[in-house]
Amino acid sequence: MAYWIDLPTVQDPRGSLTIADDALPFPIKRVYYIYGVTQKRGGHRHHRTIQALICVKGSCEVYTHNGQTETTYRLDHPSKCLLVEPQDWHTMDQFSADAILLVISSEHYDRSDYIDEPYPR
Repeated sequence: MAYWIDLPTVQDPRGSLTIADDALPFPIKRVYYIYGVTQKRGGHRHHRTIQALICVKGSCEVYTHNGQTETTYRLDHPSKCLLVEPQDWHTMDQFSADAILLVISSEHYDRSDYIDEPYPR
């Protein structure tokens, strides 16, 4: 089941610095970001991959379904991190016009790790 992680953030008069590397429960193997979104993204789950989702600018919603529980999360602050487990079917949508969604992954891209069939409702 997907869950929140509060990322450690240091604040001083110069601004805020949020740290993700040691806060994640996996070694980082892939990093990418999504922006300029015009339609729903995602629509899959994984065999192995765990993903950390951080909306570093703007906001978006992440829908997850783990075969039993369906939840929608709103990402709207760069210190909020949503961990998506391999069994979590997930889609991302409702992106604000300025949204940038950072994805940190436990695995390198491997098409055979993707499961494109959603859970039955």
